Amino acid sequence: MGLMAQSESREETVMKIIHEKAKCIGCGSCVSLCPKYFEMKEEGKAHLKGSEKDSKTEVETLEVSDPGCAKEAVEVCPVQIIKIKE
Repeated sequence: MGLMAQSESREETVMKIIHEKAKCIGCGSCVSLCPKYFEMKEEGKAHLKGSEKDSKTEVETLEVSDPGCAKEAVEVCPVQIIKIKE
């Protein structure tokens, strides 16, 4: 009787947070607003935590079900190098 919620399959939307690290100017806005997903690295550029990085383009990609604070990071990035794709 109490197993109804477990038997229903719920589709989760997978979104991608995309960070063009090569174009990062290291202002730290994304890190301040969204430390869940962003951190500053020693080279002075932001890094998308847990992401896969394309070694040629330096684009970092992370699949998430809820981008949360990354949406705010998209808005405040002065060089507009953070994107969220569904």
